[in-house]
Amino acid sequence: MNRQDLTLLTDLYELTMMQGYYAKGQNEKVIFDVFFRQNPSNNGYSVCAGLDQVIDYIKNLNFTYEDVDYLRGLGIFNEDFLHYLSGFHFSGDIYAIPEGTVIFPKEPILKVIAPIMEAQLVETAILNIINHQSLIATKTSRVVFAANGDGIMEFGLRRAQGPDAGLYGARAAMIGGCVGTSNVLAGKLFDVPVMGTHAHSWIMSFPDEYTAFKNYADMYPDNCTLLVDTYDTLKSGVPNAIRVFQEFKEAGKPFKKYGIRLDSGDLAYLSKEARKMLDEAGFADASICASNDLDEYLLHDLKMQGAAIDSWGVGTNLITSKDCPSFGGVYKLAAIQSEEDGAFEPKIKISENTEKITNPGNKTIYRIYDKTTGKVKADLICFVGETFNTDEDMLLFDPIETWKKTKLSGGSYIMREILVPVFKNGACIYKSPSVMEIAEYCRNEKKTLWDETKRLFYPHQVYVDLSPKLYEVKKSLLDQMSMTD
Repeated sequence: MNRQDLTLLTDLYELTMMQGYYAKGQNEKVIFDVFFRQNPSNNGYSVCAGLDQVIDYIKNLNFTYEDVDYLRGLGIFNEDFLHYLSGFHFSGDIYAIPEGTVIFPKEPILKVIAPIMEAQLVETAILNIINHQSLIATKTSRVVFAANGDGIMEFGLRRAQGPDAGLYGARAAMIGGCVGTSNVLAGKLFDVPVMGTHAHSWIMSFPDEYTAFKNYADMYPDNCTLLVDTYDTLKSGVPNAIRVFQEFKEAGKPFKKYGIRLDSGDLAYLSKEARKMLDEAGFADASICASNDLDEYLLHDLKMQGAAIDSWGVGTNLITSKDCPSFGGVYKLAAIQSEEDGAFEPKIKISENTEKITNPGNKTIYRIYDKTTGKVKADLICFVGETFNTDEDMLLFDPIETWKKTKLSGGSYIMREILVPVFKNGACIYKSPSVMEIAEYCRNEKKTLWDETKRLFYPHQVYVDLSPKLYEVKKSLLDQMSMTD
């Protein structure tokens, strides 16, 4: 794949802050956390996606002569700083939660440890990439859940907000659980299945519907899905499709895979009537695919109404996450390295909105599973280096409503650290799996969630708690701030 130079994909204030740090000789090592505060669409979880593009961005991060000349032309950067940029490269560390992992609010899903000028520069692009792909992967996961085992095809390219959104949205949709995409470029670049049938224009370009169907069937006998709603679904489309299926059967040329697609009207009623017609004609194995402005809510209702649909093409509402068009990830300073002893000094951002108060320090995350069921019990944010003995009892408590507590008996749970090293001293030490491998990993990840967390409406929220040590440091910093005049 030809990689795109995204070095200048940043907000201007990242560069003006960098110049300020440079002028002051201030480039101490810092830690920034990427996290989000609320699951999109009121979901019970989110799906992490976009790390592979972040890796590519960091690997190719450098200011070309053209970049430096452009910045010089803005008239706000001095020559010493521009000279520094001309030799820029990322030298820090990055830790991240692997793509396809289920994630929850307030926990760091990516952590940057680098000199402050480097860490500041990468903020905007990292958020742009992670926010978009995690949003679409999460939306897709909801749609897939509503389909209850039926295949979901991503059909949203023409409605996406631009080529990149269509391309990387398709990638994220595959991670979230789609079985294929209509996006041919995504198929090529990410080695994922591409799928599709034909448009109404194909039917309209022939003298009649039957002739259009027959020509299409002649060309694609291994995978023949006919769009039956151009004129009249039940009086014309389905009967003509059956006629073609019958002719091929009688000619000894049965289709390997075949069926019809509905793209308008009352999909529940039309699919059930079409199913009867196909079955009575002897084509019980013919599939019925549906499209037409679908989302998880409509799929849920259609399934409850007994719609006889086997697969679904979902476009606009998936690729744009129409009901919740942003993910809300943020990038916040968590610690600054001390010049005296090299230790990281925790930093905290406070707010009158409790949910906006950050968690300080150099942190990692342990996922806690029920040992018997393998289901997620909670996530525990703690300082790097903290250790836990799973043979001992563990007391979990809500870091805001601290009276809410859960005791885990020793031996009843297991723990897994979910932040993994991606870059070390500027070098990538992580190999991204293929998109289809990530998708399989994501399917297994969702099996670790309780049914109550996966439901579309009013899901149970997984607990994200702080270790006692982290909680005490946070409380101490808040107390210090409250005493500051």
